[in-house]
Amino acid sequence: MTFTAIDFETAISFHPCAVGIVTVENGVIVDEYVTLIKPPKNEYSPFTIAVHGIYPRDTEKAKTFPQVFPEIQKRLQNRVIVAHNESFDRNVLAKSMALYGLNYEDLNIGSRWQCTVKIYKGKGLKPTKLSDCCREMRVELNHHEALSDARACAKLYLMQ
Repeated sequence: MTFTAIDFETAISFHPCAVGIVTVENGVIVDEYVTLIKPPKNEYSPFTIAVHGIYPRDTEKAKTFPQVFPEIQKRLQNRVIVAHNESFDRNVLAKSMALYGLNYEDLNIGSRWQCTVKIYKGKGLKPTKLSDCCREMRVELNHHEALSDARACAKLYLMQ
């Protein structure tokens, strides 16, 4: 199995404050990438801070989405993309790209991604939050840490 798993943490609305990307080649994790991202105006919702524990002080000097995008692009372009609740992460990527005038179609990754929520729901697992799936499948997880979430998603996809 060859694919890329991705997870975004958001600051407010669809604006990412962190991304984790795990590249899998022939069933083996060969690359991991994680970085903080400075959201527009470095603005956060108290709700999202409570979820992931990333504060404006953490991203004050971080790169912006356009500065991080080349790293994201080289890991996603022309790949099968996997995410847990793929519509959330896909929308974060697509809306962030649109905000900065970047063309989603140039990534050549398709309008729908592989979704571990749908896969495990189809297997009858309930509930299907990432933490629930990881507990059931005995996958290590530091939930809402972007790289840990992406790595767990990759492992869940490999176990399907």
